[in-house]
Amino acid sequence: MSSRTLARPAAPVTFAVLAIAITALATLPQQAKAGTGTSGSVAVASDYVFRGVSQTNRDPALQGGIEYAAERGFYLGVWGSNVSWLTDLSQAGSPVSNSLELDGYLGYRSHLTETVGVDVGALYYRYPGDYPPGFNSPDTGELYVGVSAGLFSARYSYALTDLFGFADSDGSAYLDLGANWEFSPGWTLNAHAGRQWIRNNAAFQYSDWKLGATRAFGNGVAIAAAYTGTDADRALYTNAFGRRVADGSVTVTLSKGF
Repeated sequence: MSSRTLARPAAPVTFAVLAIAITALATLPQQAKAGTGTSGSVAVASDYVFRGVSQTNRDPALQGGIEYAAERGFYLGVWGSNVSWLTDLSQAGSPVSNSLELDGYLGYRSHLTETVGVDVGALYYRYPGDYPPGFNSPDTGELYVGVSAGLFSARYSYALTDLFGFADSDGSAYLDLGANWEFSPGWTLNAHAGRQWIRNNAAFQYSDWKLGATRAFGNGVAIAAAYTGTDADRALYTNAFGRRVADGSVTVTLSKGF
C-alpha cells in the first residue's frame, strides 16, 4: 500500500519547534534570490500545496529556508515545512509519527544568453519520524533539469527512489511548465501546468495547474494568492479524514525574503 495515497497529519504541529528549525531550512532553487551569496525566506501559507495536492489536510503551513550561491553558478540549500499527509495515516490505523518535511538540494545554474537560462541539480525530500515495520519510506531523491526563457520556464524531475512512498515507483517523473509576467510594477501573474507520472502506479497519475498573482512590497515582503486544481482520481486522493486533497483550492501565502 502506498503511503502517499492516504496521507495528510491529524496530530497538531508544534510551530515553536518549527520556528527554531526554520533557521536551518532553505528555499527551493526557484525561490532563491538571483546572484551570489546567501539568501532565504520565511513564509506562512493557508495550505501547503505540492504538485496540486495538499500536504497539510488543507491546514496552514509555516515554511522557510536558506541557500548559498557561488559566483560560478553552483548552489546548495535546505528548505522545510510542516506536513500532515503521513501522520493522517494514523487515522486509518497505520501508526505513523511525522509532522515535518526537510529538503536538501544542490545544483548549477547559468545563463546561456541574457534571456535563456539553465538549471540542473539534485533534491532530496526527507520526512523524519517513526514508522511501523514494513512501511515503505516516503523519503525521495530526484534529479532535475530546467530551462527558462523570458517569461517562461520548464523543469523535468526524475525520481531515483520510490516516489513519496509509492511501491516500486523509482523512475517516476514530473514535468513543470510555468510563466510569470510582471504586468505592473510589483504585480506578477503566475501560471503553471504540470504532469505527474508514477511508475507502476498509473491510477494515481494526474495533471495539475495553477493560476495566481503575487504582490511584492519593499524589504522582501510579498503576498501571493493562487487557485490550484488537478484531474486526479478523487477517490484515490481522498484521505482518512474524507478530505479530497487534490481538488481545486485557493491558497494565500505571505512571505519575507532576506
